[in-house]
Amino acid sequence: MGKIILVTGGARSGKSSFAERYVAKYGKKVGYIATSKICDEEMEYRVKLHRERRPAEWETFESPYSAHEVIREQGKSYDMFLFDCMTIYVSNILSTVKDIDDFDGNYKIVTKRLKQFITAILESDATVVIVTNEVGSGIVPNNRLAREYRDLAGLANQMLAEVAEKVFLVVSGIPVDIKKIAESI
Repeated sequence: MGKIILVTGGARSGKSSFAERYVAKYGKKVGYIATSKICDEEMEYRVKLHRERRPAEWETFESPYSAHEVIREQGKSYDMFLFDCMTIYVSNILSTVKDIDDFDGNYKIVTKRLKQFITAILESDATVVIVTNEVGSGIVPNNRLAREYRDLAGLANQMLAEVAEKVFLVVSGIPVDIKKIAESI
């Protein structure tokens, strides 16, 4: 049975670097599931930095829309995957909806895809370390689409955290196992 390790935090908190170190320490055969689509120079630079940090022996799977299929197809071949990142994945899914103003429909589409992803992980033999962003800690966005994205990203994080074996919050490069803390209360 597969396992989920969730790594969350703010922008540039060190969550990806921590997740990479975690996977390098515990993984033997590692797959990297990349969700970013390079659409400008800034994103190209971010992807370049991530690629340079990864060991050459990690196989990369580009999957901006259907990561559950990668897990289903490859989940028995790898003992560990690094999935980076859930919030970009949610954004990618939202970019494919037919009616961006249909919040109820979009909610159903995103939750269906997340359930497929979680099921694929739990049915695999792999541990999947998932990087995500805490996007709801700031001010309430002033437009409906940004609020919808924030809400769906927060929902995704809650769904993943519920079934995750561990949940790390990374602050200023320091990881804290918040699920362990929550279970001790």
